Amino acid sequence: MDFNLWLNTRLRVHGSYDGVVDNVFGRASIEALKRFQSAEGLAPTGQADEATVEALRLNPQGRIVNVVPAPKRPAEPVWMLEARRFIGLTEVPGARSNPTIVGWAKALGGWIAGFFTNDDTPWCGLFMAHCFGAVLPQEKLPANPLGALEWSKFGMQLSAPCVGAVLVFQRPGGGHVGLYAGEDDDNYLVLGGNQSNRVKLSPVAKDRCVGIRWPRTGGDPIGGRLRVNIAGEVSRNEA
Repeated sequence: MDFNLWLNTRLRVHGSYDGVVDNVFGRASIEALKRFQSAEGLAPTGQADEATVEALRLNPQGRIVNVVPAPKRPAEPVWMLEARRFIGLTEVPGARSNPTIVGWAKALGGWIAGFFTNDDTPWCGLFMAHCFGAVLPQEKLPANPLGALEWSKFGMQLSAPCVGAVLVFQRPGGGHVGLYAGEDDDNYLVLGGNQSNRVKLSPVAKDRCVGIRWPRTGGDPIGGRLRVNIAGEVSRNEA
C-alpha cells in the first residue's frame, strides 16, 4: 500500500477524514490531518510527520494495539508528488484547450480565471500554482503566478537545490519555472509544465537559472543535491 492511501485510510479509521480514500494527498487530507493532530494534542501542521504517523498507527479503541506498520514516507515533498501525477498531460492543439489546464486557472479564480482561457498561454507558472495550492493551502503564491520570473520571490531562497526546490530560469522573452529532480555537470533535470507543451522531465541548462526557492510552509528541505544521468535534448525555450 502506498503511503498516501494508508494515510487517508487511517485518518478515516480515526474519524478525521470523510473524503475519498485514495492515494492523493490534497486539501481534504490536510484538513483531516489538522483535525486529527488537534485531537491528539499535536501541533496542527497538516503534515504527516513522524509523531502523527505513530499516533495514526494506534487503533482508536483502547489505543494499545498497533496496526500494521505504515509504509515508508515518500522521499519527495508532497507538491512534487502532485506534479508527478500529471506527467504526460499535454496541450490540446487547435482552438480547443485541455480542460485540466484551464481548470487550474478557474480554481485560482480572480483575474487569472478571466485571463487564462486557453492553453496557448504559457502555463508553467500556472502548473506550479496548482501543485503548491493543492497541497500547501497556507502557502503564499506569487502575486502573478502566471509570470515565471515572479516565482523568484516565492517562499525563501536556498543556496543550493534539493529535490522539489523551485527553479526559476530566464529564456528569450520571459522565463520558466519548474521543480528540481536532479542534475549533472551542465543541466538541471526539471519537472515542469509547458515543457514541449506538456508536463514532463526535461534537462535545462544551469546557466539559465536565476532563482532557487523553497516554500515557507513546506517543512525542511529534503536531502541535498541529487546526481542523475540526464539524457535527451536540452530544453531551450518553454514558451
